[in-house]
Amino acid sequence: MTTTIHNDLSPRIVLGAADHRQLNILAMAGLDRTPDQSDTLLRELERARVVDDTKVPADIIRMGSTVQYRTDSGQEPQVTLVYPVDADIATGRISVLTPVGTALIGLRVGQSITWRDRAHKRHMLTVLSVAQPNA
Repeated sequence: MTTTIHNDLSPRIVLGAADHRQLNILAMAGLDRTPDQSDTLLRELERARVVDDTKVPADIIRMGSTVQYRTDSGQEPQVTLVYPVDADIATGRISVLTPVGTALIGLRVGQSITWRDRAHKRHMLTVLSVAQPNA
């Protein structure tokens, strides 16, 4: 059930100040090695509403969150969003510097976003659930 997606969705996103700061450092450091993904992450960080870490709602995807989402092809993977050094696709730990990871950061349950894969094909995902690492 693959659907052709014609419009980009860029819902409002929320990030805690600490994640925002660390992700900016990561994206700036990656501009030489992974310029496309770093640019995409920087664009997401620019449009994020940054709040105090204690004010981030529990249903917002932040670093370390475990997320289940539905893809435009109907799959429902569950992943944990991590920094590149901790990524391990075999255990479901995806880097925030992957196209899906960048798309997920700052979303909340029920939101949908479009993102482009490395071949520049447009996809859409919808967040089904979010669990925080210390919850």
